[in-house]
Amino acid sequence: MISYSHFILNNGLKVYVHEDHSTPIAAVNILYNVGSRDEDESKTGFAHLFEHLMFGGSKNIASYDTPLQRVGGENNAFTSPDITNYYITLPSVNLETAFWLESDRMLSLSFDPKVLEVQQKVVIEEFKQRYLNQPYGDVWLKLRPLAYTTHPYRWATIGKEISHIENATMDDVREFFYKHYLPNNAVMVVAGNVTLEQVKQLAKKWFEPIPAGNVTPRNLPQEPRQMAARFLETNAKVPLDAVYKVFHTPARYADNFNAIDLASDILGRSKSSRLYNKLVKENPLFNSVNAYVTASLDPGLLVIQGNLNNDVSIEEGDAAIQEVLNEFLSQPIDEEELTKVKNQAESTLVFSEVELLNRAMNLAVAANAGDPESVNQETEKIQAVNAEQLSTSIKDVLRPENCSTLYYRSEA
Repeated sequence: MISYSHFILNNGLKVYVHEDHSTPIAAVNILYNVGSRDEDESKTGFAHLFEHLMFGGSKNIASYDTPLQRVGGENNAFTSPDITNYYITLPSVNLETAFWLESDRMLSLSFDPKVLEVQQKVVIEEFKQRYLNQPYGDVWLKLRPLAYTTHPYRWATIGKEISHIENATMDDVREFFYKHYLPNNAVMVVAGNVTLEQVKQLAKKWFEPIPAGNVTPRNLPQEPRQMAARFLETNAKVPLDAVYKVFHTPARYADNFNAIDLASDILGRSKSSRLYNKLVKENPLFNSVNAYVTASLDPGLLVIQGNLNNDVSIEEGDAAIQEVLNEFLSQPIDEEELTKVKNQAESTLVFSEVELLNRAMNLAVAANAGDPESVNQETEKIQAVNAEQLSTSIKDVLRPENCSTLYYRSEA
């Protein structure tokens, strides 16, 4: 259970406070309600580029990391299709340093052309290293536009192509910042050895003077129901042939999401899952195989992926996966099996929230989605799933016509 208090500043910034006085540490998490789904199709990768630019100096602070390190703090950030999240952990006695740094970034970037040039090069190098020059690195550059035809989830967070980052101008940067990096488009969570009154005073001092902006209502095109199977084949110098199958699923906070999430666990979460048992242990067609859901705020994907052993064809492996899926769909769900994955999911959640920063992040994500209390309802939702609900929900997801398949062949 994550206890919290909350208030809203005059400029619209939502602030949540989670008090935990067991350690002398504080975490400050600021989530901006902008991800790669909010980008223009001709200017993708901007949300991720901004994650880098936000560490390149702000209006009144030339260096972000140096003053934070001097007070024993650490920081990082991540970008997803749905959000951009920045976080700091530091000794709670130095809490105000985090407010000073983050408020200046929210007020305005430095908009230094040299910083833009440097970070463009950093992101382009990351694009090359992680997506183009790494085995299977370009999988999601191919899978997303195969699975999505309309929704902006059809491009990866890194962007559709390097040229979009190369061609970014300072005017593009300014426009993106003042459109999305607004106090009324953000959620701040302060957790740890702090008090509500202390956070109120610091928030009013450092964040309330920042003016609110005009938040454009999100009006994204919705992905139509997939009514025909899709297929793509590619090849590269990778160690093993691989097969990827993705199925459209409901959004993260939809009623039947937890049932589908648990179904993916039964299929491929661990070495005791059905796919692993049947296709790695009993009939060793695959070197590795797993399943998971993307858990995105708009309808996402259930993903099955596996690397085949050298003497097995992709077609044979694909057919074997389908056989496991057919058996899963045609037979009643075993209650003992369902109980096991429920307990695994619950224990993962409980252990993750031992970490103060994880609690702050989870609260921020839930608040941004519109219901902060949902952060405390996950266990209940997991345990409430029954075999009948799981069976009914997964049948609509694992329809053959709802599947997009990628064969990744090894040139070796």
